[in-house]
Amino acid sequence: MTSIDVQDLTKEFGDRRAVDQLTFRVLPGRVTGFLGPNGAGKSTTMRLVLGLDRPTAGSATIGGRPYPTLREPLHHVGALLDAQAAHGSRTARDHLRVLAASNRIPDRRVDEVLEETGLASVARRRVRTYSLGMRQRLGIAAALLGDPEVVMLDEPSNGLDPEGIVWIRTLLRRLAAQGRTVLVSSHLMNETASFADHLVVLGRGRLLAHTPMRDFIHARVQPRVRIRTTDPGALESALARHGHHAEEHADGHWTVPDARVDDIGRIASAAGVPVLELTAEEGTLEQAYFDLTGAETEFTAQPQEA
Repeated sequence: MTSIDVQDLTKEFGDRRAVDQLTFRVLPGRVTGFLGPNGAGKSTTMRLVLGLDRPTAGSATIGGRPYPTLREPLHHVGALLDAQAAHGSRTARDHLRVLAASNRIPDRRVDEVLEETGLASVARRRVRTYSLGMRQRLGIAAALLGDPEVVMLDEPSNGLDPEGIVWIRTLLRRLAAQGRTVLVSSHLMNETASFADHLVVLGRGRLLAHTPMRDFIHARVQPRVRIRTTDPGALESALARHGHHAEEHADGHWTVPDARVDDIGRIASAAGVPVLELTAEEGTLEQAYFDLTGAETEFTAQPQEA
């Protein structure tokens, strides 16, 4: 089992502690979303895992070994940290061929990942002519080149068009289903919610949460039921008799906090209340995230007075 293990990891830059005694484990077979405000330490942590920075204290290992000790590391770990990393004067195919040769990966694998990432038709164009979205795809192709057990991606949706965003979701889910270890850093909450099974959340370099995504949301956002009726008075009375307090909204619908659709439906039916709409309003990852990290944001814009 190839996991990413971070143990008491600390990184200081002068008098600033960017990563503060982090401990967490990223397991195979699921997509782990890596979240946190700007300055939370996500990128620094990924660099420490990949041996690009040295920790002040603690350790980060992949399959029990530090990244710098891995022989031909692209066979074990694929990573995208910076889509601008490819040399602009090279073609995409040549960029990947150089990486492949350095890790004894056959050229046929270069053509496979170019096809998989949708770049086969532009593989002989120079990278400097690529859009940001095309550079993202090239970075992902490089990450997949060695058919690695571990994949680490920093903001993989950045610059992708809608088709590309759907593609990256599908790719991440497929990699996890194949039993790989997948860690994805992102600022896009709705996008993370579409592919992540598990979350690791940082704030000011510290671990704030390490939990399944559904548990993370349910622990912080109260579920509600949305209901609309032609007889609001009867609805309000029926709900009150069962201990529910409903709130009316300007457009005429009501919300019932901390309730289930089945229960509210039975109450309305037993009271003969006509129901025009009855739906569950589940909490979102964005709501739960801001509930947790609101006090951990390093850079906050202040609202302007009207």
